[in-house]
Amino acid sequence: MGMRSPRGRDRRRRNRPPRAGARPLSPKTIRPPTVRPVHTYSIVAADRQAGEIGVAVQSHWFSVGSTVPWAEAGVGAVATQAFVNLSFGPRGLALLRQGSSPREAIDSMIATDPAAQMRQLAIIDTRGRAAVHTGKGCIPEAGHIVGETFAVQANMMVSPKVWPAMAEAFRRGSAALAERMLGALCAAQEAGGDLRGQQSAALLVVRSESSGRSWEDRLIDLRVEDHANPLKELGRLLRVFRAYGHMNRGDEALEARDSEGALREYGEALRLYPESEEIRFWSAISRLNSGEEERALSDLSELFRSHPNWRTLLERVHHSRLVRIEETLYRRLAAPKESRP
Repeated sequence: MGMRSPRGRDRRRRNRPPRAGARPLSPKTIRPPTVRPVHTYSIVAADRQAGEIGVAVQSHWFSVGSTVPWAEAGVGAVATQAFVNLSFGPRGLALLRQGSSPREAIDSMIATDPAAQMRQLAIIDTRGRAAVHTGKGCIPEAGHIVGETFAVQANMMVSPKVWPAMAEAFRRGSAALAERMLGALCAAQEAGGDLRGQQSAALLVVRSESSGRSWEDRLIDLRVEDHANPLKELGRLLRVFRAYGHMNRGDEALEARDSEGALREYGEALRLYPESEEIRFWSAISRLNSGEEERALSDLSELFRSHPNWRTLLERVHHSRLVRIEETLYRRLAAPKESRP
């Protein structure tokens, strides 16, 4: 059964005509509610060896990634859920920044919250210390497990098997932090998941130590806002994200005239995301630079048949000297199919 948002009730009140003699509300007296009924399962976790910390979440609620997960490089990560108090995200990070432990941060915020029993809140710091609060007013099945360098928490689940399944999956995992957290979410779904089903998911990973360059410290920030199978889609996006990481390194190698490095990186990107025409094009370019002409010709010809703009792009990168192609070979590639000898 879905939950009615307090926002909807406020909207109905505002649409009623004012009572006789009532004072009109000024903009300053109308405040948006901080409570949203986001019942869900999530994980906060750290990989001290890799220097990463993150949070992942899935819910039958639109755009869960804009509500539940919070993280800051060099500080920690927060998951605020159940009847969400949005302020717990930035306030929790601020308390960690000021030197509080995750337990101290949670206790401080819960102590001043009149609806504390309706909240579920998890915090982890850069040392891998985690703490969770699951209020007695959270809708069953609800619970959590705190482990070494992680915490899993869930509410309004099909059964109490959900969060133990998450913990076990994370402990067994040996991949990178993002993939391990996604594995924990998938384990939750396999154990029954959210009583209402699925809708959105999010994955956020930052560096454990801040470099002072926020654009480099946020390593992964992926969201599925509304989808029939958000975890499958989140997994696909993570695979594409990894592929484009190799693409970026391939571009850097191409700029440095490192043909072998570019071929290696573009090849790995193509392995991860073979359906991408963009990746196939740059992989073919790296093959041209490495002397693998026949394979490159085959791949490029197929792309040209798919869309003529790939031939235009070849012309442009050739004239920019990113590609070293003998003029005879270049003319053969650039010529329209019907005019080739």
